[in-house]
Amino acid sequence: MDKNILEDILQNSRKYIQSGEVATYIPQLAKVNKEDLGLCIKDMNGDMYACGDYEKKFTIQSMSKIITFTSCLLDNSIEDVKKTVSFEPTSTAFNAIVDLEIKNRHRPLNPFINAGAIACISMLKEKTYQEKFDRIINFIKLLSLNENIDYDQEVYESERKTGSRNRALAYYMQSTGIIDKDVDIEKLLEVYFKICSIKVNCIDLSNIALIYANNGVNPFIKERYFSKQVSKIVVATMALCGMYDESGEIAVTVGIPSKSGVSGGILSVLPNKMGIGIYGPALNDKGTSVAGLKILESVSEKFDLSIY
Repeated sequence: MDKNILEDILQNSRKYIQSGEVATYIPQLAKVNKEDLGLCIKDMNGDMYACGDYEKKFTIQSMSKIITFTSCLLDNSIEDVKKTVSFEPTSTAFNAIVDLEIKNRHRPLNPFINAGAIACISMLKEKTYQEKFDRIINFIKLLSLNENIDYDQEVYESERKTGSRNRALAYYMQSTGIIDKDVDIEKLLEVYFKICSIKVNCIDLSNIALIYANNGVNPFIKERYFSKQVSKIVVATMALCGMYDESGEIAVTVGIPSKSGVSGGILSVLPNKMGIGIYGPALNDKGTSVAGLKILESVSEKFDLSIY
């Protein structure tokens, strides 16, 4: 893979930044530099190809749902998970309430929308809410190969103060029995908000993605973190649902299983080959990095990376 070609792709994608806007519904996210744009690709040999603002820190937001879902699968059988969360695409926004009311017997359609992630956290085996958070952040540290990862207190507070929609989702699920009646919803949501506020960069994302590309095994030290079956379930769900209500279009135009976040990050898994991390906080109307998506599309086309 030619780094000069990647640099050209990144620079050619900058013009799309102006058609997007940074997230404002979480006030702290509105303070980022809209012009930031970075890319990092890691392959199985440990070779790294990076350009732009690839070392810039940003919050993981919904890309954390990959880790939460994986942890839920490690603690519960697939049959038990399916009783609470499905694996179906959605045609509505990531924080929509309507699907919980009228579809799927009140179950979240998939673990990558907000309701699905909150339900997955409630299924983790840890007894205390602090232990649930520690479990996820330590898992992210392990997969990203970065022991220095922490969460952003200011973003957490911003999310907590403006999280009314997520509270509505969680209390609704508790009212229908999807979340157990004994769960403290406010404490559960504190865990969710903190997880979304964990700080990463493009290198971290590419390292995480590489573990999934290698079916749950760290390719450098040959240590297995989760089973091949769990990895395949998560990556397949990314392909179907990871980019919310534009997942189908991205499967056609890009063809790489991916997960986006409203901070502007994109984590992409190319099975058996590489992990990709992208950052660009200017978003399209679906909540995905507009220039980041163009980078991913161009990289896929240039190097023939589509899995389809």
